[in-house]
Amino acid sequence: MLHNPQTATMLGFTATPPVTPISFLDLIVRGFPVSALDRVSETVAPADSAFKYRIVSKTTLARRRKHDNDRLSTDESERLVRLTDVWTTAVDVWKTGEAARAFLFRPHAMLDGRPPINVALQAEVGAQIVKDILGRLKYGSAA
Repeated sequence: MLHNPQTATMLGFTATPPVTPISFLDLIVRGFPVSALDRVSETVAPADSAFKYRIVSKTTLARRRKHDNDRLSTDESERLVRLTDVWTTAVDVWKTGEAARAFLFRPHAMLDGRPPINVALQAEVGAQIVKDILGRLKYGSAA
C-alpha cells in the first residue's frame, strides 16, 4: 500500500509519496487534507456526490470547511486509506475503474449478499476480506 503509486496519487502525494511506514503513519495521524477525501470520492463513486459522507459525516465535513479546519481526523484518514487501498486493488484486478466499481458496488455471494464497498468501509477486517476475494480473482481461485 505505501509504495503503490496509484494509492499515493489518489491521496494527493504527487511529488514524493511517503517512503517509510512511519512517515505514512505520521501523515495519517496528522490527518489528510479534505481535498484527499474529495479526490478519492470522485474517483471511486463519481456519480454519487454523497459518497464522501460514508467517510466523514455531512455536518462534520461542512463544519471543517466553514472553519478552515480542512483536515480529516486520524480515524477518517485511516478509513480513507482503507478505501483507497481496496480501490487500487480492485482496479489492479479488474483493469478499469468501471469494472472495479461494478465489482465493489454489486452484492457479492461470499459476503452474504453485501456489496464489497460496504464491507470494506465497515472495518479493517472487512477491507482485508474484500482484498482476499480480489486476490482470489486475480490468481484464478474461486471467488
